[in-house]
Amino acid sequence: MELTEEQRTMRDVVREFAEAELRPADREGDETERFPEDVWDDLAELDLTGIAVPEEFGGIDADMVTYAILNEAVAYGSLSIATAMSVHGLACACIDTFGSDDQRERWLPEMATGRPVGAFALSEPGAGSNPAEMTTTARREGDEYVLDGEKQWITNGTRAGVAIVFAKAIPEDAGAGASPDDVEGETVTQFLVPTDLDGFAVGEPEDKLGLRASDTAPITLDSVRIPAENRLTEEGRGLAAAFEILTGGRVAIGAQSVGLAEAALDDAVAYAQEREQFDGPIADIQTIRHKLAEMRTELESARLLTREAARKLEAGADDAAVAASMAKYSASESAMSITNEAVQIHGGYGYVSEFDVERYYRDAKITEIYEGTTQIQKEIVARHVLGEQ
Repeated sequence: MELTEEQRTMRDVVREFAEAELRPADREGDETERFPEDVWDDLAELDLTGIAVPEEFGGIDADMVTYAILNEAVAYGSLSIATAMSVHGLACACIDTFGSDDQRERWLPEMATGRPVGAFALSEPGAGSNPAEMTTTARREGDEYVLDGEKQWITNGTRAGVAIVFAKAIPEDAGAGASPDDVEGETVTQFLVPTDLDGFAVGEPEDKLGLRASDTAPITLDSVRIPAENRLTEEGRGLAAAFEILTGGRVAIGAQSVGLAEAALDDAVAYAQEREQFDGPIADIQTIRHKLAEMRTELESARLLTREAARKLEAGADDAAVAASMAKYSASESAMSITNEAVQIHGGYGYVSEFDVERYYRDAKITEIYEGTTQIQKEIVARHVLGEQ
């Protein structure tokens, strides 16, 4: 998995920026529960907000391996900021993959510069791991769709200027009182929704265990009217589109998990070499040495799985989606394990906010949940192993 010279250069530049700028911003954002907007503009200057945008629209159109490398480097400084960046990238990817030429020309050049920020609105209060159970509807009325419903856990929710919204489409000929249950076949459809429209409301940000510098908020759609041309997929093709885009998203989460875990490991190594107990640094104690060896091995295993998944996705391999699930599952579990051990190596100091490992530990948990829980990833892999897909 040798990197090209260009990939190494990009990684090193972003890694240095992440350590010098993103990590201090993450500390402050964790305390204030506010997203550090100034560093978002810095990300744009490094072209990272255009990571999923084609060059013709001002982005860098990174291949999947480079995409993984850059997500890892950003997360080394801040998982919160990396999450905001990757979700913005998901929105860009939806518009690029499923949008019309007019939509791509209208939105992507500006989104490549970081404004407007993009959001990805799939989950709902009663439909998380099973998005087919969503209740948000999009009723066709002439040349418009009218959207009604609620979305939950929306990253960039308070910051977004455009949201990719998934809703169950109800054709005009279904009748005024029709529900999605009255429509035959799949109905989930993907729409491009500007957030400044009447009826689009953002709730109070969630008070979270970790990832506190990233805004996560509920969204309510109350008779939000959009032009019919804002539909990004044919009616009923929304879930397939979501799963296609989320495959790349799971590679990003795997890479971010690796970046976070490496930050925790580096801090643990530095602390072990500085902290003295029993007449010497604790790095001389076999138990600590073995912990560090296990953490490094676990980290490198997760990194290799993630980059292999990225390579397969870039090559269009038949098992790319399964590889992405394995990478996301393995890397997120590794992030949780490695940050836990980093806290343990720090002892009592690892339990206080003065040391970054306390924040890393809290942040790591979400990697096992968002963009498909660990259990969902295991089910995807199991179906593949059993030849059921």
